[in-house]
Amino acid sequence: MTPTLFLSVFAAYVLALIGLSVWIARRQRSGEDFLLGDRSITLLLSLGTTVATLVGTGSSIGAVGEGYLNGWRGAMFGVGGGVGMLLLAKLFGGVRRHNFMTMSEEVSFYYGANRWIKGLVAVFILLASIGWLGAHILGGSYYLAYVGGLHPIAAKATLAAAFGVYVIIGGYVAVVWTDTIQAVVLFTGFVLMAVFAVGAVGGVETFAGLAGDGLGFLAGDSLLPSLSLSVAIAVGVLGTPGYRQRIYSADSTATVKKSFYLSGLLYLLFCFIPATIGICAAAIGPGLENHDFAFLFMASSVLPVGVGLIVLIAGLSATMSSASSDAIAAVSILFRDVYILVTGRMPDRTRMVGYSRWGLLGITLSALLITLSADGIISYIKDMISFVMSGLVTATIMGKYWRRATWQGGVAAILGGAVCTGAFKLAPALEAAGSFWGGPAIPSLASAALAGVAVSLATPANTVTDAEALGILAAERRAMEMRDEREAAEA
Repeated sequence: MTPTLFLSVFAAYVLALIGLSVWIARRQRSGEDFLLGDRSITLLLSLGTTVATLVGTGSSIGAVGEGYLNGWRGAMFGVGGGVGMLLLAKLFGGVRRHNFMTMSEEVSFYYGANRWIKGLVAVFILLASIGWLGAHILGGSYYLAYVGGLHPIAAKATLAAAFGVYVIIGGYVAVVWTDTIQAVVLFTGFVLMAVFAVGAVGGVETFAGLAGDGLGFLAGDSLLPSLSLSVAIAVGVLGTPGYRQRIYSADSTATVKKSFYLSGLLYLLFCFIPATIGICAAAIGPGLENHDFAFLFMASSVLPVGVGLIVLIAGLSATMSSASSDAIAAVSILFRDVYILVTGRMPDRTRMVGYSRWGLLGITLSALLITLSADGIISYIKDMISFVMSGLVTATIMGKYWRRATWQGGVAAILGGAVCTGAFKLAPALEAAGSFWGGPAIPSLASAALAGVAVSLATPANTVTDAEALGILAAERRAMEMRDEREAAEA
């Protein structure tokens, strides 16, 4: 497969997505329509966009690379994602009825609509969204660099521009439609890749010999690193704003729960496919310079050209669908929470679509910048999740399910997870402990829980009821909207 052929097909595919976005953009009427699809996303579209986001950069690059290095441990990425999605449906699917706009608004509700925790959560979630977006840019750039022959920086910029254009034009509805299309493409591509990979190593019997002990990754010294990977991905699903966007935008609570349960089960079934591809790649090309290139090596070197193109476009589809979802979530947080935190007012509703497009541009550029020095998908994802999300997820679960939790305890949990991760990364004395645990995910969750419980018990209990908290949030929205309408009339 030549670089010119691959880049030409990729360009044609992106142009088709942009054309769809232009068609959808003609129907955009408001900021809520642009960012949440007017809260009318049906079951089919909700399922399609959730599946496409799940089977993203981590599955196509990270999980296959993990399979290349450690065999069936590559399946733990999918196990974590599937379990995380099932937990998300069970624990938080019902919040659709409250009509939240962002995750920071939701978390503040659990703590009596406290403004301090709302602001802190908004900042952390914005960082998380940009971090996830950076992971997708990094993963997608591997395709353009390895197969397309582009310089790594040019590859990252090209990938960011590719998904950025159709998201900026079409907004959230464009994301869910393109995600649904991409879900079909990527599942077809991954299944084809697995079938051809097993055939390339000599068939099912030969593959069974290569795979070895199927449960070896859960024994001895491999147990904690394997569990750590799975826990990190599950935490990522529970705390990723893009999945919360699926909750808030669905047409009903029933749609949320059905699409999430189905997505989780599908992903649990899918989780062995990336590991299978990675194991086959290790047998066919054992000397790869970077194990993250295992998926690309198989698609461009082992498969027939036509099938290889389908698989590569499928992998890029997975990356771009995940990236577009996180970009939309980030801009929602930027204007619904961070903007209000800084200015004390809502953005002008008549200009919200334009503001959102400029915000998407700025967020995409920010994510691009933080990836310029990164070069490993799994390590990037685990560190980012541990630093930003371990405390956030802990605080969210505490607030929703433990009535004694206080906003001060929520803040302590968020900061406790981040401090623990920072200590693991910056303190040489903890390097051995990090290797033992397979990363900072599990210690960071424990640190966040201990800090959150201790501070909650040491501070006054929250006395604001759920009904009162919802009333506070609704009153804030009305006051800001009335202020904007008054200022617009005076102007």
